[in-house]
Amino acid sequence: MSKPLAITGLVASGLIVILFLADLIAGFPFGRVSMFFDIAFLLGGLVVAYLSWSIMPPASRAKTGPAAAR
Repeated sequence: MSKPLAITGLVASGLIVILFLADLIAGFPFGRVSMFFDIAFLLGGLVVAYLSWSIMPPASRAKTGPAAAR
């Protein structure tokens, strides 16, 4: 159950980050009404993405770095 939930969190947070980053940079789709909320939602999306990544089972993540050679 944790893997589908983590993937759902990653997808949802990715969409939030893309949406509010686009609004912050180009003013689309919300017309850059509030820069404060754009930044707040961008940071919130990044936090949710980090939390979703950190709870994903280790076997489903790609192993990289020096520990993978062991």
